[in-house]
Amino acid sequence: MVRWRSGTVTAVRRRWAGATELDVDLPDGARLRALAYPALVGDPEPGDRVLLNAGALLMGLGTGGYALVVALPDRLPPDPPQAADTRDAGHLVKARYTPLQPILLGVDEEASPHHELLAAAESLDGMPVVTADLHSALPAVLAGIHADAPDARVAYLLTDGGALPAWFSRTLAGLADRLAGTVSVGQAFGGDLEASTLHSGLLAARHVLHADIAVVAQGPGNLGTGTRWGFSGVAVGEAINAVATLGGQPVGSLRISDADPRPRHRGVSHHSLTAYGRVALAPADLVVPDGLASGLAADVAAALAPLAERHRVVAVPTDGLDAALRASPVGLSTMGRGLDADHAYFLAAAAAGRYAATLAG
Repeated sequence: MVRWRSGTVTAVRRRWAGATELDVDLPDGARLRALAYPALVGDPEPGDRVLLNAGALLMGLGTGGYALVVALPDRLPPDPPQAADTRDAGHLVKARYTPLQPILLGVDEEASPHHELLAAAESLDGMPVVTADLHSALPAVLAGIHADAPDARVAYLLTDGGALPAWFSRTLAGLADRLAGTVSVGQAFGGDLEASTLHSGLLAARHVLHADIAVVAQGPGNLGTGTRWGFSGVAVGEAINAVATLGGQPVGSLRISDADPRPRHRGVSHHSLTAYGRVALAPADLVVPDGLASGLAADVAAALAPLAERHRVVAVPTDGLDAALRASPVGLSTMGRGLDADHAYFLAAAAAGRYAATLAG
């Protein structure tokens, strides 16, 4: 349940798109690092009293290590300018029935300027869509795409398996000028466009953002229980089905590592094997980068052999991808490991991006 704290803002540490990082002092003298989303709670300033949900921070959970600002009780933000008794500004409720549920304009709802376009849209017209288990794959996939197709328009679909607010991701803020736009789908919110489902989000990526390629991945903060089915990345398999249903070309970015200390994530992670092997019912192109160390390459080949009955396992050359990864405008990190510490992971994601670029033509 919620672990409440009340404190006073002593400093604004930094800001990025949609988020403000704070130092907050508690009455007992403790200092917490906190994060506020100004669109939800207002913009905190030094001296403001804030109410915090500190549970994940106190338990050592979560990607960011933050207490989250729930309210500025002494300085509430004003109501939005739109009338609350009509649907003209949208009626798409996300983070539904939680105290901070935002009401947003869905890209395909009646008040949207894109309603007629999306009401008629039925197909992705063959658009390649890269699916990835972890948010940390996004900049690597993008590096692989732009290594060969620098002008490709790439849309990112933020699914709701991890962080719901797009604003939480500093990576996403740093990639804004490399993306045609972000579509937040399901319970996720804060993207350039809001969609109620992955299907409508994919159609919006193609027909509203005019993307050549899309990338689907959850926000930061993967949930895993160490069991076959208990992880948020299982949605990758469902994404493959959605892409195929809509006439896109599914490209699977595999979670490959020889650095993860957990045996279930070495070689090809059991997350990828379950999502693509058990959940995805439609065929996809599963990308393996050339040039893996011989032992790792053998492990990967053995793990993927059963999946080849349904999917196409595609070997992709990796020349130039290391340089593309090192030129990323944002830092590369997965589970606390950077590019050199877990090179195979990022190389696999970049190879999936490169392969998608060849499909986009």
